Amino acid sequence: MQPDATWLSPGWPGVTAFMTGRGPNFGRKAGDVDEVRANRAALATLLGARPVFLDQVHGADVVQLRADWRDDNAPPADAAVSTDPDLAVAILVADCLPVLFSAPGGVAGAHAGWRGLAAGVLQNTVGALCAATGCMPGDVRAWLGACIGPQAFEVGPEVVTAFGREPLARDQPGVLYRPNPEPRWRVDLALLAREALQAAGVAQISGGGWCTLTEDLRFFSFRGEALGRPRGRMAACISLR
Repeated sequence: MQPDATWLSPGWPGVTAFMTGRGPNFGRKAGDVDEVRANRAALATLLGARPVFLDQVHGADVVQLRADWRDDNAPPADAAVSTDPDLAVAILVADCLPVLFSAPGGVAGAHAGWRGLAAGVLQNTVGALCAATGCMPGDVRAWLGACIGPQAFEVGPEVVTAFGREPLARDQPGVLYRPNPEPRWRVDLALLAREALQAAGVAQISGGGWCTLTEDLRFFSFRGEALGRPRGRMAACISLR
């Protein structure tokens, strides 16, 4: 397995960090289990560390990686911190936003769909990373990977309300009102993530701007599967060097 032009990376020194594209599948629920196992083993070679995939549940819990966790016993959580160069954080991606973090002495990753974002998964991850490394939020770097973009992510009023916005108001940050043919809204996950990170004290924020649904030759997309696109899950990974 080798990175290709579909892969993304923050290019940070001192860590190995990237998000794969529409190539190898890393999701056990979206393909052949033996193939996924082989792909994850190849991923470990690239990272120089063992990737630990969590049982992602669209929540806001953060855990610190342990050496005894494997694919079949990792806990339900949507973000993880690692201070061990032998353990890499690995986030499965289809349409939700992956966010990678780097700080002196530690790394982290978060799976941030709209439920996790609204529940504070990014703020919780910043807090957990700072607690594990003794750093301050201003020392943390955050990078946003690819997710479904605002031009494609239509939602109902319950999503707008979850972010403290007014469903009937127009042109609110991160939320666009679309009245026809029925009242619908479009949400910008990357913009809302930046807002949450800034509120948590993170100033070094990069990435974002890619759409997993509309850039169909580059990314897997959960919603794209209904349109006949290949099934699969990408991986956003980070490890200390």
